[in-house]
Amino acid sequence: MATEERVKYWLDVAADDLSLAEYIYDGGRWLYTAFMCHQAIEKTLKAYWVFARNDEPPYVHSHLKLIKGCGLLDELTDEQLRFIDFMVPMNIESRYPDYKRDVASKLNKESAHYVLEQTKQLLQWIHQKFSVGTKPCSSSEIING
Repeated sequence: MATEERVKYWLDVAADDLSLAEYIYDGGRWLYTAFMCHQAIEKTLKAYWVFARNDEPPYVHSHLKLIKGCGLLDELTDEQLRFIDFMVPMNIESRYPDYKRDVASKLNKESAHYVLEQTKQLLQWIHQKFSVGTKPCSSSEIING
């Protein structure tokens, strides 16, 4: 598959995840809203990975590792970095019920709205980077970093 097709694949899946996050938000499911936002960010970063590095992204869920690998770390604002840190526990796909309950207890309509809005802003920022083509760091920094 050509680079453009791989990028499009990841961006299409990310757009679906964001759309689902908005739908779930409207249904009042804050935890899963945040989870789908986490997924949308991860997949957008993987699209950028393919664009910037012209290889397949690693099988990681860490936004920070993907950001480092794409060469975007130094370009993030402090607010974006705080948001990335805030999103770490939102990757709940294979977590135990107690973990999910703990994360869910910290979310409400306002915090889920914050997650949605910050996700949209971050995705827009990443999309703008496609024209810049930032140089990534080495693969060993991603896996070990």
